Amino acid sequence: MITNINQLDLDKIYSYADYLTWKFQDRLELIKGKISKMSPAPSTFHQKVSMNLTGILWNEFKNHPCKLFSAPFDVRLLDKKKSTLDKDVFTVVQPDLCVICDEDKLDARGAFGAPDLVIEILSPGNSNKEMKYKYDLYQEAGVLEYWMVNSQDKTLFIYILKEDQFIGLHPLIEEDVINSPLFPQLNFVLEEIFR
Repeated sequence: MITNINQLDLDKIYSYADYLTWKFQDRLELIKGKISKMSPAPSTFHQKVSMNLTGILWNEFKNHPCKLFSAPFDVRLLDKKKSTLDKDVFTVVQPDLCVICDEDKLDARGAFGAPDLVIEILSPGNSNKEMKYKYDLYQEAGVLEYWMVNSQDKTLFIYILKEDQFIGLHPLIEEDVINSPLFPQLNFVLEEIFR
């Protein structure tokens, strides 16, 4: 039994079946089978931004068929084989926030398949991972809308999936109004999440 992350070989490829057997407190994600340690606990400001976003989105989705989830929440992304077996899943991520409309993607362990909307809050310790690796993963998995919130610069980047490619919308700054292409009811001034 693996009870300490140091017992793992960081160069090895692991599956979700392996992930389920680990019994330690460290938070990590699997990116195409490779272990990706998560940053230490987010900053206070990151937490405030996350809570403000959660509050806004909770109000919009509480009586909606789509459901809002916040980290830690395992999202298992399928590879091109689309296998549903735990041993064939090599990507498990924990987005800061996600919205899932298809109830068939939900089970007792989290989500299985691409959320409709994923929101990641960039922090000094995670921005490279969110901007490069997760962008590619979410695009490949079929996430319909991806938000990257830059908490330091107080900006938002929205990407929508068109013909299997993310298309970036005009970057938003604090005084801009967020208009989600996928969820038109999400309509608020970006500044609200940075208060």
